[in-house]
Amino acid sequence: MLKRIAVTDVRMGMFITELCGSWMEHPFFKTKFLLEDHHDLESLIKSGIKEVWINTSKGLDANEIVPGKTLSDIERETEQMLRDAARAKRTERTSMDEEVKIARRVCNKSKEAVITMFNDARMGKAVEVAHAQELVEEISESVLRQPHALISLARLKNADEYTYMHSVAVCALMIALARQLNLDNEIVRECGLAGLLHDLGKTGISNKILNKPGKLTDEEFTTIKSHPQFGAGILMGNPLISPIVLDVVLHHHEKVDGSGYPHKLSGDMISLFAKMGAVCDVYDAITSNRPYKKGWSPAESIRKMAEWSKGHFDETVFQAFVKTVGIYPTGSLVRLESGRLGVVTEQSEASLLTPKVKVFFSAKMKTPILQETLDLSKLIGKDKIIGRESPDDWGFRNLDELWSGS
Repeated sequence: MLKRIAVTDVRMGMFITELCGSWMEHPFFKTKFLLEDHHDLESLIKSGIKEVWINTSKGLDANEIVPGKTLSDIERETEQMLRDAARAKRTERTSMDEEVKIARRVCNKSKEAVITMFNDARMGKAVEVAHAQELVEEISESVLRQPHALISLARLKNADEYTYMHSVAVCALMIALARQLNLDNEIVRECGLAGLLHDLGKTGISNKILNKPGKLTDEEFTTIKSHPQFGAGILMGNPLISPIVLDVVLHHHEKVDGSGYPHKLSGDMISLFAKMGAVCDVYDAITSNRPYKKGWSPAESIRKMAEWSKGHFDETVFQAFVKTVGIYPTGSLVRLESGRLGVVTEQSEASLLTPKVKVFFSAKMKTPILQETLDLSKLIGKDKIIGRESPDDWGFRNLDELWSGS
């Protein structure tokens, strides 16, 4: 007997006899087959096909149950596949230009949410973890579509919004680094939440100290160093907060040589997640403008972190981080062998040494030139990066407009 049913009602064990729609809308080379492979069911759900015809004499009927499974099991699996299909659609790869526009909206939304979350914590209210998890999911989707857009945009913050945008930036960096380390999806989300909440303890410190333009006194620095324990105290006992999140909140200032705080942990005493938090926290901190210091350029920051890495960071984690953001991160000013200066606009999948660069200035003539974006991965033997440059040395004040469009 033939029946026409919705794709959302399709179950394993059914015999598909016809797909309703154009052959161009689905990935199957055949239209009549017994549905035995979960990958085929996922492909069918993702294809855009709305309905199918099934033959109940050759396979299960719509009201039959797959042997060994309850109806609830089947419904739960199908719902999960539908969610996965929707997420796959949301995370399809985009161009850097496209994702920068989306990421700008995500950054603004996330900043406002973090401000609210921090203000609630200051007033003694419980953190709305479910809302924070939604933010992490949105940030994660942007990172999946184009990993360098949101990470690079979150770096462009003024000193007044540093505390809040720093949380957003570290969240994105933690997600990207966790994916670089091939961690499970659930762990990736926990790493993102840890990044978003890692500085929650600063809600217990006065803005007078946090935003002080000059050098901190010993007493003020001791106060600053209390924020990991204060943050962990806020989150302790919350059933939605995992040990991973608590660990990062408490230990993201520990150093592998034992000179960090609050517990002076060293080496393998520090978890992988806290080591990740340390790298992400420092990178965003030193590339950002602060009340007391202008941020370093991305490429210069990576160079300096490499010098500190033996005592400060775990070598394996730091190397993975460099692969995540690039040797010449997006926004870096570089000099090419041809004598031109350019800003890195996008990373290359081929090599850390061959990103896309928008050239705009002649170092030889010391004059602007026609702007042009070069894919150095396609110019091997013709042009290459020979060094990083300081924007301040050249008087370039609006370098980030060349790649961010703002």
